[in-house]
Amino acid sequence: MRYIFILAILTLASCYNPKRECKDFKTGKFEFEAYLDGDLVKTTFIRNDSIEVEIYKNKKDTASIRWINDCEYVLKSINPKNRAEKQPIHMKILSTSGNSYTFEYSIVGKNEKQKGRVTKVD
Repeated sequence: MRYIFILAILTLASCYNPKRECKDFKTGKFEFEAYLDGDLVKTTFIRNDSIEVEIYKNKKDTASIRWINDCEYVLKSINPKNRAEKQPIHMKILSTSGNSYTFEYSIVGKNEKQKGRVTKVD
């Protein structure tokens, strides 16, 4: 009986696949909000197929985009100002819903991942 219950849970869990309409989010204008030192801050970024321009506190940063597949890409700063900015970032869209998506990201070659949610505004 116990094994049937575990098998049923595993079967249901394996049937759930989050919606991933990644092509809808390859280009456009997006917003990302996060808490930084206790304050809610907003970053806006504009992405086309090969370039992403991030606007944070009225400062712009530009990164090149190399798409791995429809849901994953690597960002690399075009004009890095320090060693940390030279490191490429791997982005992966985990799920999509309406005008937003959930993603995870990490520095290429590192195992530590962080998650976030982005809203498409245009």
